[in-house]
Amino acid sequence: MAITDPTEPPTPPAPAPSYLFLGVLTVLIAALDLGTKHWATKKLGGTAAPALIKVVEHLNFNLAHNKGGAGSFLSTTPDAFRLPFFLGVSCVAIVAMVLFYRKLQPHQWALRWALPLMLGGAIGNFVDRVRLGVVVDFIQVYATIGGQVRYWPTFNVADIAICVGVGLMAVDLVQQTRASLKAPAPHDQPTAS
Repeated sequence: MAITDPTEPPTPPAPAPSYLFLGVLTVLIAALDLGTKHWATKKLGGTAAPALIKVVEHLNFNLAHNKGGAGSFLSTTPDAFRLPFFLGVSCVAIVAMVLFYRKLQPHQWALRWALPLMLGGAIGNFVDRVRLGVVVDFIQVYATIGGQVRYWPTFNVADIAICVGVGLMAVDLVQQTRASLKAPAPHDQPTAS
């Protein structure tokens, strides 16, 4: 049993994960993703519209339809396999994120933000696959390296949210690892006399 200082005020518990927070942030991310995809399709997809908008140096808006996953993974696979595969993976990921959110500990602030970001992104891309059979991408980043222009695979707001969420998951993993390394072993804990 650990010895506590009676003169020190107790630390208030951190708030539990909120389903309202999960729902609101998820809906905001999905709406932002789908809204920007709608804009890109209207602005960049028509015959009278420009095929490409140069935003700033190294950043264009350029409409693309991705049949596959990240980096066009499985994009050349037949639709009969590819579409059910990605819809199934998306459904499993969405359910897993909601279930995982239920188990968050109050101190896991990074995961509290990561899961709604990833969930909103997953829903945005899922809606595209259901409606269109492809994911709408339009953000194009490029750089000139060794005299050649190199393009990063075109992406969208959902992809950004998912990547930020994965980064926050990594932050949580580092925090959990540090906490477990600092925690005293059960036999090292002081006992009351």
